[in-house]
Amino acid sequence: MKNLSLLLLTAILFIGCQQKGQKRYTQKSPEIDTVKKLTANYNNKSYDINLYADTAKTYYNTKDNHMSPSETIAYHKQNDAVYSKRGFLDADQEYEMVVTDDGETWVNCWLDWEATLAANNQKYDMPVHLTYQFVNGKIVKEYGYWDPSALVLAFNEAEAKKVADEEESD
Repeated sequence: MKNLSLLLLTAILFIGCQQKGQKRYTQKSPEIDTVKKLTANYNNKSYDINLYADTAKTYYNTKDNHMSPSETIAYHKQNDAVYSKRGFLDADQEYEMVVTDDGETWVNCWLDWEATLAANNQKYDMPVHLTYQFVNGKIVKEYGYWDPSALVLAFNEAEAKKVADEEESD
């Protein structure tokens, strides 16, 4: 009887400790759909601040300096002016949602971004990693990482050419 009681108690504890509800990893979720909508909005230049919580923080290639949702949209709009075309490609994009051991919900995505720089009409392609933390269906943190070296060099060359052309015309 004592062994049966211990077995029953062990079974109850085992069942009680099982994680209930949300999957720890998935490639289909409402949060992933939100990130896909955000990506489509970026491609269409139709920014939607309502996908972010009011207190959301965005970090692009930094871990210290963040932007608010309105500053993030202003950042994108300002950058739009230097490209004749830009956006995330449709093919080979990967999305995943994970729930951490601490219960945080994150969506990670690995995307290919392509742009044509207006200054030199050259096309640039770069891999981008974005990760979003969600609370109550809203983005509360966004981190983005990519290597902008080729674009920085192109911007610098275009600026140097512009300065040289202005000096030549004087």
